[in-house]
Amino acid sequence: MFNKMITVGHTALTVVLGSAALVSQQAPGAPSSSAGREFPVIMRQNVAAGKTLVGTKVQAKLVVATLVNGAVVPRDAILSGEVTESVAKSVSDPSRLAIRMDSAQWKNGSAPIKVYLTAWFYPVAAMAPQDLSYEPPDAAKSPKNWNGAGTYPDPNNPVSQQKFPGRDTDKDASLAPPSPASSISNHRVLMKNVESTRNSDGAVALTSTHLNVKLDRFTTYVFAAGNLLPMN
Repeated sequence: MFNKMITVGHTALTVVLGSAALVSQQAPGAPSSSAGREFPVIMRQNVAAGKTLVGTKVQAKLVVATLVNGAVVPRDAILSGEVTESVAKSVSDPSRLAIRMDSAQWKNGSAPIKVYLTAWFYPVAAMAPQDLSYEPPDAAKSPKNWNGAGTYPDPNNPVSQQKFPGRDTDKDASLAPPSPASSISNHRVLMKNVESTRNSDGAVALTSTHLNVKLDRFTTYVFAAGNLLPMN
């Protein structure tokens, strides 16, 4: 999962967390309307500690509707902000990466927010492989006549004897893009070898003594204003 840089996720995600559900966790006594709430997002650009400059404007797409100040920020709303810390790992110091989002915009509205990149992310959910094979009940009796395309070859019909693309005949199968995952996990997890530190002003920075922290455009990362507790 972590190669030259710390990165999480390599597969494009089609999120089905349930867009009708609202992320509305509120920390008891939280001073801000967004404190304690999580904003699961997909980044719209890659970000790397030490490479992406401080002050770089960044955006991310919200993957599940979220309630802020009694208003629903819909799924696919765009969160905008900037990189506030970006330091590459050195022999003596860890890498540091911090991002703050300041606003959410969507087709019919906008809302001010103040949330920070956390060390949490949603991994791809494990998908059970589908069995798409089919054979007629009597296929076992006549295996030589079954061509895998749902018909039996007719010696008097050249079309029925035609080979259909399959594992052996489709030479370009390896060039086809992999099927995207259809969901992400319902439970977030912490990034490996990444720690989160909070400054006195509430800003959050991710640090790592192993490799440089890097975000990709496919993983569902979590932004929040307050501390997020582990999910049950």
